[in-house]
Amino acid sequence: MYSDDVNRADFKKLALTRLDDARVLLKNRRYSAAYYLAGYAVECSLKACLAKKTRRFDFPPEPEQVKNVYYIHKLETLAKASGLLQVLRGTPKLDTYWTLVKNWSETSRYDPRAGNRAKDILLAIEDPAEGVLQCIKHYW
Repeated sequence: MYSDDVNRADFKKLALTRLDDARVLLKNRRYSAAYYLAGYAVECSLKACLAKKTRRFDFPPEPEQVKNVYYIHKLETLAKASGLLQVLRGTPKLDTYWTLVKNWSETSRYDPRAGNRAKDILLAIEDPAEGVLQCIKHYW
């Protein structure tokens, strides 16, 4: 699933790269793909926070006992495991953004309607004042 080499820096870079990809796709009206990659940007940023909690910032190995916490795509579960769930509900606006973002799923790649939410999820992630990624960056 993950290489043994994946660490906090890798996840931070992946988060920003996936967000850039999502912007390009949105600009080119590839809405479903933009939505899909925007969610992965948040997933990677949360996994960077989890890696920060581990020894030398490495992402934990994949033993069965941690597999369900670290090796998943559920944003709310990752936020809880990283200790950020309450932080992401810290203000009314951030809570609204988080509510929209946490409903992302990796299965959205199969949902033709996911593209209808692309602009909204990117705004929720990127808002410079209270966006989800802006919040997470304080902890990664």
